[in-house]
Amino acid sequence: MYEILKNVNSPQDIKNLTAAELETLAADIRGAMMNRLSKHGGHFGPNFGIVEATIALHYVFDSPKDKIVFDVSHQCYPHKILTGRKQAYTDDDKFGEVSGYTNPEESAHDFFNVGHTSTSVSLAAGLAKGRDLTGGNENIIAVIGDGSLSGGEALEGLDFAGEMDTNFIIVINDNDMSIAENHGGLYKNLKDLREGGGKAETNLFTAMGLDYLFVPDGNNIGQLIEAFKSVKDSKKPVAVHIVTQKGMGFEPATVNKENWHWHMPFDPETGKGKFDWSGENYGSLTGDYLMKKMSADKSVCAITAATPTIMGFTSDKREQFRGQFFDVGIAEETATALASGIARNGGKPVFGVNSTFMQRTYDQIMQDVCLNNSAVTFIVFSASIWGMSDVTHIGIYDIPMISNIPQLVYLAPTCCEEYIAMVDWAVEQNKYPVAVRVPSNGVVHSERAFPTDYSELNRYEITVQGSGAAVIAAGDFYQIGEQTVSELAKREINATLINPRFITGLDSELLDSLKSAHRAVVTLEDGILDGGFGQKIAAYYGDSDMKVKCYGFEKKFYDRYNAGELLKELGIVPEKIADDIIKMLQ
Repeated sequence: MYEILKNVNSPQDIKNLTAAELETLAADIRGAMMNRLSKHGGHFGPNFGIVEATIALHYVFDSPKDKIVFDVSHQCYPHKILTGRKQAYTDDDKFGEVSGYTNPEESAHDFFNVGHTSTSVSLAAGLAKGRDLTGGNENIIAVIGDGSLSGGEALEGLDFAGEMDTNFIIVINDNDMSIAENHGGLYKNLKDLREGGGKAETNLFTAMGLDYLFVPDGNNIGQLIEAFKSVKDSKKPVAVHIVTQKGMGFEPATVNKENWHWHMPFDPETGKGKFDWSGENYGSLTGDYLMKKMSADKSVCAITAATPTIMGFTSDKREQFRGQFFDVGIAEETATALASGIARNGGKPVFGVNSTFMQRTYDQIMQDVCLNNSAVTFIVFSASIWGMSDVTHIGIYDIPMISNIPQLVYLAPTCCEEYIAMVDWAVEQNKYPVAVRVPSNGVVHSERAFPTDYSELNRYEITVQGSGAAVIAAGDFYQIGEQTVSELAKREINATLINPRFITGLDSELLDSLKSAHRAVVTLEDGILDGGFGQKIAAYYGDSDMKVKCYGFEKKFYDRYNAGELLKELGIVPEKIADDIIKMLQ
């Protein structure tokens, strides 16, 4: 097993391999990745497609002296295997020793901890400029997938690179796919270049001032080695356009590229997943709601930035609503500005986005949407400790980030029924930009009655009337609040439970009313505390005798944590919160 890979511990170990041995190495790498991915899950298609290119890069260049920067870095598994981390793929007990992204803490061969897209060209351009400023002579290589080219920073980086007049190599990994299919006019040019063998009436890369080299078979190690040797130590910036097959080496991944971009554990013989995903989830619930809405009202539209299935729009549904469903590619800034324009001209836009990617469009939310008071609806997914846990994809920073933007209304539903009610109000009203924070603690149903109109802003809801202590539990931490109040009742303390609903403002009337019969208030929020919702409550009570304690997360970069363990560590469990409240009341 692992005939060649067993003897490879660094890139130096592949320099003298024969062509046949390099092909065997490619098979070994795919075998190692299959071992990890089938049991652990992860990015499948991007990594299986770039095996040969990674081997050729390390065969020709001298990492880590020559510096390779992988865009998004969800195609870095072969690179990790060749740079001393193969046991994290071959040894099941060591899966947890490496992350799914490049990480300088793991290896000198990694230069950035990166998991967001379209950044590699700009980052690598900085490395090249740093080299030139300090008198270095190493090669600098940026590897960027075609899907990432739609991001504005990628185009800005290419534009800057065209004037660099120094060694800078940009490998364009063209597999005709983003996470889903590619969208945007530039992909017509890539198609023309592919079909013309690197020749077309227009060439995006030469237009930017780059030299250009085309490799028709980016899964052919020999072609790749020849191409990389020809650009090594170049004195000008050059784009090497390689055509690869996403998911190469595993038929299910080449047939259904979208589903195999990232995959949960599966049977490597059949490709069948090991988990049953047939239950309710907020992606499909959102998609079902929006499709009904779009069918009844042609002014309603859904927008995505290359992640259509997070809001339930599989390929068949995208085709069904192609006139009302817009995928802008990996370009969250454009998605936000597009939504503002649609709203200003009478449409009802809904932009579904993961919290971690919403960060990329902060300026457009503030300037293009909120400053213009455009009635855009943002549906924010994975804004939770129960969301994605890789450090590059944490979603718990959204409340301080966007809840302090003027005009924006940020709603935190506590259950499925309240979520649908809030989204429906957001879509139908035309007074405010509205964001709705999708619960992440599973689909919880409730028989409580929920309003259909939230236009009277910042009105909290008392769901359990008590005295002594009040628990203000926002969004998907409401259930923790319920359990806390129940725990207190067992200890003969009948506390008040409040669903704030709004996390962009204070219900001063309700907060003042608590002073008469309450001595302690605790806030629960599924986000970081600094600049968050709870601190606003604490500040409001600053000149009173009310004791306030806020529960949430530290301002830090969490990485690959267990949500249950982290909640317990931070004391965000009903029994511990109840203990704290009792101490506050003593």
